[in-house]
Order: sequence, then structure tokens, then C-alpha cells
Amino acid sequence: MLIAMAVVGFKGDARADKQDNNNAKPGPGERYCPVHPSDEEVARMESDFESREENLQRQGAAEATGGVINVYFHVVNKGSGIANGDVSAAMINDQMNVLRSAYASTGWSFNLVSTDRTTNATWYNNCYGNSESAMKNALRIGTADDLNVYTCNPGGGILGFATFPSSYNSQPKLDGVVVLFSSLPGGSAAPYNLGDTATHEVGHWMGLYHTFQGGCARQANGGDAVADTPAEKSAAFGCPGGRDTCRNITGLDPIENFMDYTDDSCMFKFSAGQDSRMDAQFTTYRLNK
Repeated sequence: MLIAMAVVGFKGDARADKQDNNNAKPGPGERYCPVHPSDEEVARMESDFESREENLQRQGAAEATGGVINVYFHVVNKGSGIANGDVSAAMINDQMNVLRSAYASTGWSFNLVSTDRTTNATWYNNCYGNSESAMKNALRIGTADDLNVYTCNPGGGILGFATFPSSYNSQPKLDGVVVLFSSLPGGSAAPYNLGDTATHEVGHWMGLYHTFQGGCARQANGGDAVADTPAEKSAAFGCPGGRDTCRNITGLDPIENFMDYTDDSCMFKFSAGQDSRMDAQFTTYRLNK
């Protein structure tokens, strides 16, 4: 993997937990990503991150400021054809292009190394559940800085889920991103079929929380540990321009941010602070493992 480095001050965590908290489940047809740790878990994760970051600073370590991430794509299906989850090579290539475009401003890019296909109806229908561990243990490739993407049918209205960088140390085989097969570009999961479910979940894999993590938190870096994303009380759906759920805090809700729940067509950016956090999280947890 090619990594751009800079010797700078750095700006953690466990598995991207499958919990709700202020991440209220949406109605039918609305985006749902269960990667939403509790406030207590966030506090623990951030404490670990700060400690490790300080240790790297003392060592004079270089921080990654971008690079090329190798991607291994695992298509888990229940039979041939898109209706059975067997997404085409063209859809995968389109998905890779969506990721490259979404992350272009951050300095991170993605190189598709390989694609494999597995027909297993149990894994396909239980990839968010009892079969996740078996599926990933059998299919995962690479080390901490390699991105494994699994397509399947998570069920329960879930479009995708991911692991945070810090979980790699304790559960390396579970590391990766899982997305609903029909959320890939050209799939049937409209309005979430332009490929930005993967963009969102890779954001978690790079260390980002939802923009509405912590609600209208007033701490220095907000509930999502990023200072320049406006506070947001709850997830936004559709594309509600002018939405302001934290009226006592400056800034409209960041509905255009990839880490909210809005329609794919509404999302188009990461903030500079999110970019910096991804650099620091990747350096702290994914380099040299």
C-alpha cells in the first residue's frame, strides 16, 4: 500500500458496535446503519485513541496524510443473478469509482486487488448476525491496512455496517465493511443505490462516527469527535435543506455529509476535521500491524 506521510502532531476504539442509542431506527425505506456506540463506549474509545496518539507523538512517528488502500471484494450470494445478490463486475467497478471520487479530497484512494464470489444462502441472509464471524473468518484477506468489503443481505432494513480501526487488535478477522448488495451503483435500493452506503461505512472503517453521535453535545470536538461538523440532534433522512436540530449551537445540520443518513444524492462531502481524524486513526491503528 502506498501511504503519504507527514511528521505532524496527531489530532479509538472497539468494534463499531451494533447499538441504537440516539441512532433511532428509521421508518421503512430509510437509511439505517447500526454502527453507533454508546456515550460510554465513545469515551473509552477516545481515551484509548488519545493515549496511543500521544505515545506516537513522543516517538516522533509520521502521520499518514493519504495513500492507496488495497481493497478485497467478497460477493456473498444465494445463487446466480443480481436478484440473488450476485452483483456484476461492472457494479463493483462503479462502486470503486464512487469511493475514489468521495475520498478524493482526503488524499485517500482505493485499489481493487481481487474479487471473489461465494454462494452460501446462510451467510447471505445472516451476514449481520450469527453468520458474520464464519463468513469473515473464511473470506478475509490481508492485514490492518487492507479493506475487505462484503456484499450480502443484512436484513432488518440495514444498509451496511463496519468495524472501527481500533477493533483490529482484538478481532482482526472481523475487520471490514459489509453493505447491502443492492446499495451498489445500479442496484435496486433507491434512494440508496448510488454507492454511498459503502462511502459511509468506509468512513467508520477509517475512524469516523455519525455526524449525530452525541446529539447536541457541547464538548470541544462535539459528539462525533470532530470540531468542524455542526452538532446534530438526530439522523437526517431524505435531503432536508435548512434542517437545524441544535438551535442553540451555531450551524445547520450537516445533511450533505457522508456520515449522516440522508439519500445518496444528498451526500457529497467530508469535512477537513473528518479528513484529519481519518489520517490520525489510520496511522494509530492500521499502519505497521
